[in-house]
Amino acid sequence: MKGGFPGNTDGMAASKDGTEETKAWERRGTDLFEFRKKAEKGAGPAVSVQTRPAGPRAALPLGAGERELYRALRRAVPVIDAAIYKLRRLIGEFRVECPDPQAQKELEEFLAGVQVNAAGAGVHEFLGIYLEELITYGSAVGEMVLSGGQVAALYNAGLQNLELEEDGALGVKVSVLGREGRRACPYPELLLVSALNPEAGSPWGVSLLRGLPGVSDVLLKIYHTLGVNWERMGNVRFAVTCRADGSGGAEERARQMAEEWKAAMGSREPRDFIAVGDVAIQAIGANGQVMESEAPVRQMLEQIVAKLGLPPFLLGLSWSSTERMSSQQADVLTSELEAYRRVLAPVARKICGTWLALAGYSTECRVVWDEITMQDEVDHANARYLTARAKKLEREMEESGARPAG
Repeated sequence: MKGGFPGNTDGMAASKDGTEETKAWERRGTDLFEFRKKAEKGAGPAVSVQTRPAGPRAALPLGAGERELYRALRRAVPVIDAAIYKLRRLIGEFRVECPDPQAQKELEEFLAGVQVNAAGAGVHEFLGIYLEELITYGSAVGEMVLSGGQVAALYNAGLQNLELEEDGALGVKVSVLGREGRRACPYPELLLVSALNPEAGSPWGVSLLRGLPGVSDVLLKIYHTLGVNWERMGNVRFAVTCRADGSGGAEERARQMAEEWKAAMGSREPRDFIAVGDVAIQAIGANGQVMESEAPVRQMLEQIVAKLGLPPFLLGLSWSSTERMSSQQADVLTSELEAYRRVLAPVARKICGTWLALAGYSTECRVVWDEITMQDEVDHANARYLTARAKKLEREMEESGARPAG
């Protein structure tokens, strides 16, 4: 049983007019229809979620400690958590185009209203969680859940209960770790598996957060030390010194003075402290200086921002930047989002192709992403305008007998 990465087969679907994608779905169309017949004959209303264990797992999957570290990192460092959520929102949405108008209409209704996990709806909700898992852990697993021979829900499988292993040169096998031990998923054709920047020969992807635990540890130590110092120096402690004058009764005088000082400091109203003799009052730690933290904190944040690939101003970091630099950062961000879209596109095509095949339609469809920002649309429109204007000038020069330079 092979459940290869969507990109290994569906990635070929980006060829002309979806020809390769159609051929790929025709090759496995028979299996899908056989699976649909089995599901329709089943006693239950839906096929149970195969990537969910029946009970507590008996063992931990490979990489469980590393993934728990990344999860704790997101909880401890707000800027990392915020960056991942922003990437999820900035990825945008897509629409589908099918040759059959009726198939396209029904497919759009399915994508907009399909149930996602227990309380979500819509394919964009599913892909958002899928992308979040992909960025955080480097790998993501999803599942199409059938009911009555049709895709009825999408489920984001938690990696804490799954084991991925190679299944041949181009396949990946997904197993579930539960109370009964390890079992392979019986319907790999319904699984969606993706890896982010995988290493050669490995089914696991590489987390975007790899390399950040050490930097984040230094940053958290600085923040913790700042908190301790401000608690110590902000909540001022005083040293009251009473020098003996040789008249005796020093112990009793010290006790009375301590009671008066405590009453003065604990009073809600302004209150004077009156003492007799040589008394000195000094704030404890008044001569100490808090270490400068702006430079080291910025150095650590620069490393984190460089790894996450987001411009600093999107994370609320007001570092000095000119308009030109901000424009360049926006271009870099656009390329980063396009890269994530290339990973998600095969997943979206597989969902659409499976639904179309089970509904009896041709599996030919195209996924078209929206422009990332309105500025992109303006830039593309300006580029088309300048190209058309240049072609017009060339025609006019040719008609007048002159030739353009070069």
